[in-house]
Amino acid sequence: MLMPFVLYGTIIISAQTFDGYALYNQRNSIDGYTSYLIDKDDNIAHSWSCAEACNYAVKLKENGNIIRGATYSSNILSGAAIGGLIQELDASASVVWEYVYSDADHCSHHDFCPLPNGNVILVAWEVKTASELTQAGRDGATSDLWPTHFVELQPNGSGSANIIWEWHIWDHLIQDFDASKDNYGVVADQPELMDINAVSTGGGGGGGGGGGGGDWFHVNGISYNETLDQLVFSSRTASEIFIIDHSTTSAEAASHSGGNSGMGGDLIYRWGDPSNYNTSGTQTIPAAVHDPRWVQDGRPYGGYIQIFNNEGVSWNTSAVDLILPPVSGSNYSLSVGSAYAPTTYTKRHVTSVNSTGQSASDRMSNGNIFVAVSGEYMYEVDSNGTTIWMHNAGPTKAFRYECDYPGVSALLGSNPCGLSSTVEELSEEDLSIYPNPSNGKFDLSGTELSSSVRIEIRDSFGRLVSTKQNGKSFNLEKEPNGMYFVSITLDGGKTFRKKVVLAK
Repeated sequence: MLMPFVLYGTIIISAQTFDGYALYNQRNSIDGYTSYLIDKDDNIAHSWSCAEACNYAVKLKENGNIIRGATYSSNILSGAAIGGLIQELDASASVVWEYVYSDADHCSHHDFCPLPNGNVILVAWEVKTASELTQAGRDGATSDLWPTHFVELQPNGSGSANIIWEWHIWDHLIQDFDASKDNYGVVADQPELMDINAVSTGGGGGGGGGGGGGDWFHVNGISYNETLDQLVFSSRTASEIFIIDHSTTSAEAASHSGGNSGMGGDLIYRWGDPSNYNTSGTQTIPAAVHDPRWVQDGRPYGGYIQIFNNEGVSWNTSAVDLILPPVSGSNYSLSVGSAYAPTTYTKRHVTSVNSTGQSASDRMSNGNIFVAVSGEYMYEVDSNGTTIWMHNAGPTKAFRYECDYPGVSALLGSNPCGLSSTVEELSEEDLSIYPNPSNGKFDLSGTELSSSVRIEIRDSFGRLVSTKQNGKSFNLEKEPNGMYFVSITLDGGKTFRKKVVLAK
């Protein structure tokens, strides 16, 4: 456990920390109206003074703007991390577009998910009455509950947005309680559906606490995988994470067929508590869970899913866990009568302090883990688990952005981290990469080529794909088609940059 005296400001314990920035916004505090982008030395690189208080999360776009959930002043519903308003703000905190999703029957809350095309997916509640719940097979329904749904917003260019896609868990329920009611079936035979009676109460259930009103599943985190066109989300009360197919139309998302998976809007993967679908297996998420995310391709453990497991070790010890879902094309393999694999996590970081709620983490290109422990502080550990950076702020969520993330440069200018390297353009005789375009294998040649070159390759989003020392070739056969940026560092520190195109 880290001692309290380290919490006065930022601590740089080692030079192993990467150059980058952290973005966060406190919630329910005097700082709730201000979003901060800080560097690794505790300097505020940029801040946004906003007109509305942040409800949960803020994220940086590639154009340097931020997307920010906010608390709408006229919300009718009330619950944990209620929002009702989503905004895109420019560098001066002026509204680019905004959308109110709040009325007597619906309201956005907790997290949201920006998509590469500029759209944004909101996590939201929808009200279902006790009579509707009873007809759907709910045992002992006496009051309203608010099941989860998602809406995808497309900015309309006129300061607002339109809903272009939606998904409702209400369309994907099953129950074995009452054969005379809707959704009756054998729960264990259909894990792609959610047992309407698995989570006992709104704000309770396996995840415990943290609810409010009719907040039934308490979905608190969502993330997108562009390669798979899938969404992963976490439910505190179900103590599970779930994956659904985003390639569907709204009509397909309301059904059990269609999309890349062929399963419509059904759950194509779930993990954390097999008892929720009446199957025996290891309960690997014992209570609350937050912030599910795929580790970016090209980073250590790329393609794994990382979660903040609030009571993963014990009731007072949290963990950041990595799991590798059994991907099979656009689906996930499952043995009949068994729980979804894996039986336990692949790798675990036991957090230096615990939190019963919120919190976030990320895995960086150098293998470090960034952790934001809600109500405590943010910190970074290296691959050996050594704490190398810490900042005295404990927001509900925070995000790390590396220096070459396009949004950082768009906001702060070129070379935002002051990287000192001599970058030159060479003639083809001096240094050449061929063939270009290539179907995967690229070779280097030229008069400047030495035996001690270092090759670093990043994709069009600035993500590190691979590095190679003392090489005269590199291979991108396992990467998707597109443009890549190659940095070649020679003896003496000179760096040359080239663009290559992968076309398989």
